[in-house]
Amino acid sequence: MEWRKNAGYIITNAITIGESEIVLGVHETRPNEFVTWECYGSKDNYNCGHYTSSLLSAQKDFLERGLEKVKFYEHLKKKKPPEPER
Repeated sequence: MEWRKNAGYIITNAITIGESEIVLGVHETRPNEFVTWECYGSKDNYNCGHYTSSLLSAQKDFLERGLEKVKFYEHLKKKKPPEPER
């Protein structure tokens, strides 16, 4: 993973799911402040930050957000009509 930062947070973990990315970051000067964001479209479009002072809570949120996104894409796939055979 390439090194990157947003709003003073260093991104330490990232997972791409479909067209979205979930990231976890730690504040660069306050090591007990963490955030998770969802990125849409590009890796610098951070949205819906969840902030916490616990690494364990941030890791849990990171995983839960990832699982929610997987379920979202699974649901979309089920609604899509099957492709015709060739």
